[in-house]
Amino acid sequence: MKRFVDVILPLPLPGSFTYSVPDDLTEEVKAGCRVVVPFGPKKFYTAIVANAHAHAPAGYAIKDIAFLLDATPILLPAQFDFWKWIADYYLCTPGDVYKAALPSGLKLESETIVEYNPDFEADTPLPERERRLLDLLADKPSQSVTQIEKASGIKNVLTVVGALLDREAIRVKEELKRTYKPRVETRVRLAGTPGERALHVLFDTLPDKQLALLMKYVERSGYLTTHPPREMTKAELLRRADATPAVLNALVKKKIFEVYHHEVGRLPTSEGQPAASLHPLNTFQRQAYDEIRRSFLAKNVCLLHGVTSSGKTEIYIHLIGETIAQGRQVLYLLPEIALTTQITERLRRVFGNRLGIYHSKFPDAERVEIWRKQLGEESYDIILGVRSSIFLPFRDLGLVIVDEEHEGTYKQQDPAPRYHARNAAIVLAALYGAKTLLGTATPSIESWQNATEGKYGLVSLKERYQEIRLPEIVPVDIKELHRKKRMVGPFSPLLTRYVREALERKEQVILFQNRRGFAPMIECRACGWVPRCQNCDVSLTYHKALGQLTCHYCGQAYRVPPKCPACEGTELVSRGFGTEKIEDDIKALFPEATVARMDLDTTRTRSAYERIIADFERGKTDILIGTQMVSKGLDFDHVSVVGILNADTMLNYPDFRAYERAFQLMAQVSGRAGRKNKQGRVVLQTKSIDHPIIRQVIANDYEGMVASQLAERQAFHYPPYYRLIYVYLKHRDETLLDQMAAAMGERLGAVFGDRVLGPDKPPVARVQTLFIRKIVVKIERHAPMTRARELLLRVRQETLEDQRYKSLLVYYDVDPM
Repeated sequence: MKRFVDVILPLPLPGSFTYSVPDDLTEEVKAGCRVVVPFGPKKFYTAIVANAHAHAPAGYAIKDIAFLLDATPILLPAQFDFWKWIADYYLCTPGDVYKAALPSGLKLESETIVEYNPDFEADTPLPERERRLLDLLADKPSQSVTQIEKASGIKNVLTVVGALLDREAIRVKEELKRTYKPRVETRVRLAGTPGERALHVLFDTLPDKQLALLMKYVERSGYLTTHPPREMTKAELLRRADATPAVLNALVKKKIFEVYHHEVGRLPTSEGQPAASLHPLNTFQRQAYDEIRRSFLAKNVCLLHGVTSSGKTEIYIHLIGETIAQGRQVLYLLPEIALTTQITERLRRVFGNRLGIYHSKFPDAERVEIWRKQLGEESYDIILGVRSSIFLPFRDLGLVIVDEEHEGTYKQQDPAPRYHARNAAIVLAALYGAKTLLGTATPSIESWQNATEGKYGLVSLKERYQEIRLPEIVPVDIKELHRKKRMVGPFSPLLTRYVREALERKEQVILFQNRRGFAPMIECRACGWVPRCQNCDVSLTYHKALGQLTCHYCGQAYRVPPKCPACEGTELVSRGFGTEKIEDDIKALFPEATVARMDLDTTRTRSAYERIIADFERGKTDILIGTQMVSKGLDFDHVSVVGILNADTMLNYPDFRAYERAFQLMAQVSGRAGRKNKQGRVVLQTKSIDHPIIRQVIANDYEGMVASQLAERQAFHYPPYYRLIYVYLKHRDETLLDQMAAAMGERLGAVFGDRVLGPDKPPVARVQTLFIRKIVVKIERHAPMTRARELLLRVRQETLEDQRYKSLLVYYDVDPM
């Protein structure tokens, strides 16, 4: 019987596509395997088989799958259910989820290969760009478009390729591009299996250098004493024998040695036992641990509300130990890659190589190998990672830990799926019958509401480890100090004094400023001109080290103008301050101190995170300056002073979560002070000294902050009482976009009534040359979301069916942050 498969393509297209299975592959193609399929006139894609069946679709010609990539599935049944939930809940397509879930190395896509036509003869001289491209192909007759673009430096290389195609000077074909290659090692062994007598004959006949190499192999491999002999790499043998490759090649020619390739993994091997036993829990930790276990008997989710430095990680380690002892797996989620460095060391001390790490700073090939390992019998018992780890395969997931659950970085922004890893992890755990533990010192208001209403368990841990007191928070009114001209750059006299005293005592300091770069903007002193991005509606940030102005929305970099283009004035001054300027200023104030900066600009590689954190832990760095990265659960022993340089930038953000986020950020940053030995100090600089949030941070009054925020949100229909869905519309033509947004707003209003706000311009109304409009839909928490999602998808489809709006980009952001 003819077999067919429904496949998911890595494209933002709804539903699945049906292909027929060649007869020779009927038995081998299974759900979860990757197949290469033709799509469109020339393209090939790696698709995932969602379903195999015998029902031939009617009404169109069916194409065959090109070939099968996997002997066994790379996706497990629970992952299909999880993908479906994400696509349904976050109003995106299965292809969006597929693109986000799989490492690039598991997705082959066709790439256009350009080939030189040796029979081509030009009738007339060719334009310079076409000649340059042909010269490249003359040296190497078959190259991909990407390689040609890189080697030639030609912009819009496709137009040149098109012109040469018309002249029949080149041919093009589609080839599958493989990004993942297994790592192989060149190894050496004796050809055949010569016995001791045959070896002695060789010892008597070989020249000195060849003899030395052979004897070194026999000695190191244990050829005459160990069965089978130890495998040796070519590099190791040449190094130990102090021989050249020519000597080895001569022995290979004589058929004494043979060289072969052996596939080796990129992941750490499983040698070595865990070095440390579990630390005993103190009284407060033991009480919280027992309460969590009791909570899990009745509820699937538990919120652990533990103050900073209360030892939550130690409780996690005990729960992990208990789960893996039952033969089940653990997923430990962190909001920031920087945090994985510290936690990895703690977990590896206890669990050794039962721990796997997964995040985007790892090379793609390593992520492919972790994925494959998770499918096998010897999978990791514990996966530590950031939000993308929720997509990994698990055999039997028993516990999910979401540390710092309040963090906004758990929410994926662009591209789709715009999922929230905390909420998705709770669903993932439910699919496996696993438990979820949410841990934080400052819970998100939504999680707190779920816990106080009884939907989640709630466990509090109010005592710091070793009963260290919470830091003393000292507010400083910088508005008054600016008026009296007593500020030294961004530093108040009190902060400067505390930093100097800490350095004299050989203690460390953290300075927090949630803005990277040197200055948020530069301005002409004469006319007030401010450089703005050509593609986006934002001013450019000055980066002094790079000597350029950068747009933090599209990444475009610009040269700093020598003079003002508006009035030709030469006095361009920086306004405000970012982490880079603070670094300069602090070095000028304390030249003897070692200063490091931790922000997006200094942590672009995996090793950069590790180096900055390791240096600060070892005391090589005295002052660490950072953006919100420094607030997320990092544990340093010798930090006695923390400076929050400007609390107002957090409070004055146009968002209903601004006060909640400001409290969380300030409380978390404050928690880095005085952790292991004595009470620390936090200097909180603000122009709004009487602001209620500032008072609540000083008093560590989390519940007071929540009560005031809940009252406001209930009155104005915001989460947790209502669900939010933002509708984003984008187009290059602003006039047309306004018409489209008004039309879609009307359609939504007809369905949802006064639950719809907008369309309006967001704070940044143009990014990457696209103008943006936003519509807000507020839906009661207990309303049926399935019906609401159906209506939203229908409205989008009806809007895009209008021929005038075909080119409109519309997407939904469910539960936006």
